[in-house]
Amino acid sequence: MDIFLQQIINGLVLGSMYALVALGYTMVYGIINLINFAHGEILMIGALVSWSVVGAMSGTGLPGWVLMLISLPISILVCSAVNFGVEKLAYKPLRNAPRLAPLITAMGLSLLLQTLAMIIWKPNPKPYPQLLPTDPIDLGGPVISVTQILILGITACVLAALMWLVNRTKLGRAMRATAENPKVAALMGVKPDFVISATFVIGATLAAIAGIMWAANYGTVQHAMGFLPGLKAFCAAVLGGIGNLAGAVVGGLLLGLVEALGAGYLGQLTGGLLGSHYADIFAFVALILVLTLRPQGLLGERVADRA
Repeated sequence: MDIFLQQIINGLVLGSMYALVALGYTMVYGIINLINFAHGEILMIGALVSWSVVGAMSGTGLPGWVLMLISLPISILVCSAVNFGVEKLAYKPLRNAPRLAPLITAMGLSLLLQTLAMIIWKPNPKPYPQLLPTDPIDLGGPVISVTQILILGITACVLAALMWLVNRTKLGRAMRATAENPKVAALMGVKPDFVISATFVIGATLAAIAGIMWAANYGTVQHAMGFLPGLKAFCAAVLGGIGNLAGAVVGGLLLGLVEALGAGYLGQLTGGLLGSHYADIFAFVALILVLTLRPQGLLGERVADRA
């Protein structure tokens, strides 16, 4: 039972990080129906910028949590600038192009950002310093760290803030109007270009936070670290219902739980044939099953095309 509870905790923490990235995917898709496959690289940039800032200030004698707080806004600023530039230079000229063109562009941007990061930060993995207390907190069998508690708390706060932003603010109303019909929204005084850029900046902010949390939890950063989390976060967004904020969080948590439980019990289920490094099998099998039985995702709504 202790192993089961420990895997549940690990799955919720992993799923929370997936959820933060999936929220960026689902917001962009909800506004302009674009899958930004370069979003995982924004997570990577956030983690590497934080690593650089923390390394530059490591000799100041400041506590680790202060260094993390200092690196957070800098990472958010850099990631927001990169995502803003990506939207203006790469995606905006293709808004009226066939859907395949932005998709191929997004994949190309993913490779471009990885290559630029490899040139700037070098290809070798780098250890991310332990900035928060590492002593595990005993929960009567299973344990949890301060970093994991922080990840769970940040995800809950981010979801609450986003729901408030979308449903209670002027920007949120403009985002919903633009998602419904950008041309009509423009006639009503909404500026679709501003709304789309704001959406990319918000998504970059979430990815930067997720990148720092990922680095703090796993203790290493490198130029290719964002590809697999980005892919799984996209799967989480589709699993929960792409375009639905709550669905992105539910999909992320569910995917994290399936992956963690698969990693814990995969060896037993296969008689030792497959190890924990094959846990991705469970995540993608769960995605296939859900999309087969409910193509719109768990919390997605069926959309009828009018003739």
